[in-house]
Amino acid sequence: MNPVRFLKWFYPGMRVKRWFVVGALGILVFGMGSALLPVEGGLWLRLFSLALLIVGLFLVAGGLGGIVRSLLEVVSPLEKQQNLVELVFQRRHLEKGPKIVAIGGGTGLSALLSGLKQYTTNITAIVTVADDGGSSGRLRQEFDMLPPGDIRNCLVALADTEPLMQRLFQYRFTGESALTGHSFGNLFITVMTKITGDFQRAVQASSKVLAIRGRVVPATNANIRLVAEHEDGSVTVGETNISSAESRIRRVYLEPSGSQPVEDALQAIREANAIVLGPGSLYTSIIPNLLVERLVDAVVQSKALKIYVCNVMTQSRETRSFTASDHVRALVAHTHPAVLHACVVNTKPVPETLREKYRQEDAVPVEPDVERIRELGYRVVDGDFASLENYVRHDPDKLARAIIQLVVGARGRAGAVAPAHAGTSG
Repeated sequence: MNPVRFLKWFYPGMRVKRWFVVGALGILVFGMGSALLPVEGGLWLRLFSLALLIVGLFLVAGGLGGIVRSLLEVVSPLEKQQNLVELVFQRRHLEKGPKIVAIGGGTGLSALLSGLKQYTTNITAIVTVADDGGSSGRLRQEFDMLPPGDIRNCLVALADTEPLMQRLFQYRFTGESALTGHSFGNLFITVMTKITGDFQRAVQASSKVLAIRGRVVPATNANIRLVAEHEDGSVTVGETNISSAESRIRRVYLEPSGSQPVEDALQAIREANAIVLGPGSLYTSIIPNLLVERLVDAVVQSKALKIYVCNVMTQSRETRSFTASDHVRALVAHTHPAVLHACVVNTKPVPETLREKYRQEDAVPVEPDVERIRELGYRVVDGDFASLENYVRHDPDKLARAIIQLVVGARGRAGAVAPAHAGTSG
């Protein structure tokens, strides 16, 4: 140890000298008690030595506690000091959680991540980079970079920082200026990309700023475009255009072909206890990730439990009139039958007031035809997983709890692929 650096602890204003003295005094008193204990001197001497031992222990504990509190005043916010035991317990507990890979994009993936982070920090979100609309599309075109929007949403969902910082990253500029429509988080990631020279490094730096629980990685570093071939033979290029196309989708694919996955994504899949696909837009958020070369092969070869979370509502044009089994068929048709073991399906009825609101957007609740999914050879976890306040979405807590129960069950049963669950059909 550098002696000059050590002596700085005793500079005025450090607020640790008194606690060093208390601790040193405790060691001295404890040593005196230890020395007197074996001495022959009757009951009173023995009681006196025991008292010295106890007092010494208290002084040592008090000195160490004082030093820790003084240090925390500098390096930790006040509210975290007050819950230090809870904070340490939570961190250690979450570090032992299952290794979960979540694949997708959009608000659906963000909702899942915000629920999962309450159970584990061993989360890797693999996010689509095919977005070409809104703020992300503008930045992608102007700066020749990958779209940051879905990445930003996932970072905020996993953030373990002050709410103000989360609001800052989600802040969207309004009014009449060149920044109108852009979110601060998108601009931050853009600047970090220019500083680091690499989009993935920019995401890693942003992860540190938000102190996220887990990791967020793009599916690929290639500048890809999503293309849809429709049942009428027409072709639509670009995620935004696909979402608004009238004709039913036959298949989607990536251009240029041959895009390679990020190595961190492959490594996370190999080490995962569970791989979760969705929730999110089927053709524009989930499937594009699996079209990246070698990524779907890694999922298929993985021994992890593979779970697909079906959407609660259909999407206008993209999945119009799709049932839950239609979602599964489309996913398998674009990938491989072994891409999933179990499917999570919401069966909670949607109130008529919300149904009417979504009819105006040409969307309806997804029919939970669980029997047909089971006929395809997959297990179905059905139940109440929806949040029905102003919008119909997955409830992060309910969804995360169901997934964790499945994962814990699979880890506890040797050789089990998709374990039984209290809310499971089949």
